[in-house]
Amino acid sequence: MFCSSCGATVPDGTAFCGSCGRPIVGYSISQSSAGPIGTVAPSAGVVTAAGTVYAGFWLRLVAAIIDGLVLGIPFGIIVFMMIASAIPSLTHTENQNPMMIMMTILPRIFFLVLLSLAASWLYWALMESSEWQATLGKKALGLYVTDLAGSRVTFGKASGRFFAGRGIGYVPSIGGLYLLIDCIMAGFTEKKQALHDMIASCLVMRKS
Repeated sequence: MFCSSCGATVPDGTAFCGSCGRPIVGYSISQSSAGPIGTVAPSAGVVTAAGTVYAGFWLRLVAAIIDGLVLGIPFGIIVFMMIASAIPSLTHTENQNPMMIMMTILPRIFFLVLLSLAASWLYWALMESSEWQATLGKKALGLYVTDLAGSRVTFGKASGRFFAGRGIGYVPSIGGLYLLIDCIMAGFTEKKQALHDMIASCLVMRKS
């Protein structure tokens, strides 16, 4: 056989010319992959992730609710204890002016915000960079976090993913709106990525 493009001699049953790389006229690349050496199977060059699919919005929402309960219950106990510790100082008659009340309450509020941020960060970053690759909520639903190559993420990447999402949610005024847009994107993007997934170059997958 001869290549119709460059005229080079090619063996019978060859799909592409070894000299110019163009397909051989009259050869069907849909022939069985069990054919002669040099034939091209129909699925050549197609990379698949067998047994895995992207995690959708609703599954991720349920996982977030579970994680919220995991963190929220112990945090609620801490909040109750902080409030209870402030009651005695607020009931004294000499501490009834607004300035004294603010000086009593504001440090506790500031401490609780920092505690919530630190606990959330360590929970999500450590769990998603662990061998599980998932928080308790994700683990319960068969979800896990990977990088774009499908590998386990590092603690640094998991931390970046957290602060690009829930971390910004702590910023006054814009945090709530940002989280809303961030979550909605997980339902409409091709790979079901939220905005913080895109920023951190991560994927949330589901075991089939």
